[in-house]
Amino acid sequence: MDDYLRAGLAIFNAGEFHAAHDAWEDHWLNLDRDTADERFLHGLIQFTAVVYHAQDANWDGIRGLAESSVSYLDGLPADYRGINLGAVRSYLDAVRDDPEHVERAPPPRLTRHGVVLTPDDLGFEASGVAALVLAEEFGYEEWVVEKAVEFARADLESGDDGSSFITLVMDFVRDAENRGLIFQRLRSHVERRDSRERDVDGLFE
Repeated sequence: MDDYLRAGLAIFNAGEFHAAHDAWEDHWLNLDRDTADERFLHGLIQFTAVVYHAQDANWDGIRGLAESSVSYLDGLPADYRGINLGAVRSYLDAVRDDPEHVERAPPPRLTRHGVVLTPDDLGFEASGVAALVLAEEFGYEEWVVEKAVEFARADLESGDDGSSFITLVMDFVRDAENRGLIFQRLRSHVERRDSRERDVDGLFE
């Protein structure tokens, strides 16, 4: 769960509120219902929906999302899994009582153990989660990113921690301004690696 959690926190703090929920949802869907972790992620997902829909000025919808988010997070410690849930709940309480609060106060940044995580703070595995989420969010070909993450993991297992795939996957997450260019390089590397692997497939069978 840790890599999904960290990826979502970093994406949220980078201002990509809609994309953040996908990082958590991928893991949340596999959890047993009404466990602490399931309620925690469900509440965070709905919190991001409150923030995302603030731009729509749909006050009834925002109030309903804030109410349901608070209900999922109710009973969890204020620092569950190191996250600043106390600040999240305070914000949601204010929005539930007055949905226009979203126009007067920004949402709290999400911290873990007091640290605001950003994409620069993610290790490779969390970056792999974030890269797939961002590819889907911004319309990049997901198979390219999936393959790149697969090749990067293979390189890590073989001891090649200087792999270009590792670097490019992490850069794709971290460098929003140059993400399109990085994706082009990533695709080129994936296609070359794919071609080399196909060339030797079956030679020794």
